[in-house]
Amino acid sequence: MRLATAARPEAPDRAGGGVQVTVLPNAVRIQARHGETVLGAALRSGFRYRWGCKRGGCGVCKVRLILGEVRYERPVAASVLTETERAAGVCLSCRAVPVTDLIIQLQEGDRLQGGSLRGGNSAGRGTDTR
Repeated sequence: MRLATAARPEAPDRAGGGVQVTVLPNAVRIQARHGETVLGAALRSGFRYRWGCKRGGCGVCKVRLILGEVRYERPVAASVLTETERAAGVCLSCRAVPVTDLIIQLQEGDRLQGGSLRGGNSAGRGTDTR
């Protein structure tokens, strides 16, 4: 299954090793490897934000897809991500694999931590809010 917005950036060169994910509101750029989820790329890059189960069962890691296209390698339950949310550009970052370069917006009240952000620790686990 794919989720796309009306505007779509150019498909990246897969030989180049992946796609770029820009995370708003900080405009932090993260490189996602081919086949890697959005959340996986963030965690590997030393960044973290709110997530829960990392399996697509809780919905805590929802982000808004502003620009680009993602795919899901396995079905996502409608109880976790509704058709209304999908139509509005919401995706599960723990399961969403970028097809093109992306721009995503974190949920209201959430913030990107770690990496090269001030005070960040690139070695820690994500912020598990369970």
